[in-house]
Amino acid sequence: MAVKKFVVGCFDEEGPLFDAVKKVRKSGYKLHDVYTPFPIHGLDQAMGLRDTSIHTAGFLYALFGTTSMLSFMTWVFTVDWPFNVGGKPHFALPAWIPITFEFTVLCSCVGMVITFMYLCQLAPFVKKHHFHLRSTDDLFVMVIECTPKTNESEVSSFLTSIGAKEVNTQMAETGWWLGRYDREQKLFEGQSETVSA
Repeated sequence: MAVKKFVVGCFDEEGPLFDAVKKVRKSGYKLHDVYTPFPIHGLDQAMGLRDTSIHTAGFLYALFGTTSMLSFMTWVFTVDWPFNVGGKPHFALPAWIPITFEFTVLCSCVGMVITFMYLCQLAPFVKKHHFHLRSTDDLFVMVIECTPKTNESEVSSFLTSIGAKEVNTQMAETGWWLGRYDREQKLFEGQSETVSA
């Protein structure tokens, strides 16, 4: 994983954070992410994130569930083991609707959960860098990625001027990796970082 430099600004309330996100985007800085202790309505639009397409994935998983279950039952009852049950035809579609519906819902739900966990990089034993431990408690944390054109001191003073209560610079890996939070993680040779719980 690549190690990058980030400028981290912490805000006490959601109002100043919401305005700060808009100002950061107008200023042309590369906004890495915003971490909040609770969802903030409209923050994703302010950050410029596109709408999620997980509903499309859910539809595709449901389509797969419906098609596979109907195909399987058609094959079983008409080709592999045709059996006369109460005089019903071998292709008894009305009798298959309940199990087809259940399998469709199962495929859609399980598929969307797995897709959501993959997109959000959530899984057991997956370790990600926490820019501030209070971001899940009572702080709103904005992270700006430093590019070769970014002046760190300029970004820090900019964040302070738009309402950040705490500003610092951190080196962090951008992706996720397998690991534990109670162990030391070396970012690159000659430097290490320890995260304590």
